[in-house]
Amino acid sequence: MVSVNDVPGRRSLFLALGLIFVALGLLGTVLPVLPTTPFMILALWCFARSSQRFHGWLYHHPVFGPPLQKWDQHRVIPPIAKIASVTAMTASMVYVVLFSAAPWYALAAMGAFIVYAAWYILSKPSRAPDD
Repeated sequence: MVSVNDVPGRRSLFLALGLIFVALGLLGTVLPVLPTTPFMILALWCFARSSQRFHGWLYHHPVFGPPLQKWDQHRVIPPIAKIASVTAMTASMVYVVLFSAAPWYALAAMGAFIVYAAWYILSKPSRAPDD
């Protein structure tokens, strides 16, 4: 049986994905509709599987490192990120309901996904235990 670790090009794929996620995260710092932290978390995960050098760089970065470390160690989502994400999800749902011709089952699926995502975000701690 072939392990995922034995797949040729696996490290290169994860490295490329990590770099793409960093680029998307950097775009998110200037575009209000694009989140930064989720892309950086994904980049960190990819780098952990491909490049210890890039993983260490991102994990200890002066700007991106502290939130990534808090997520890694305590699964912390800061209050401002919770408010922004739940507000954006709610606004998206309202927009789709009011201005699209989506069928009821698509709206129901979107609503269920948004409720689950909001629950997940709100269920995480807002501060690390040592803050």
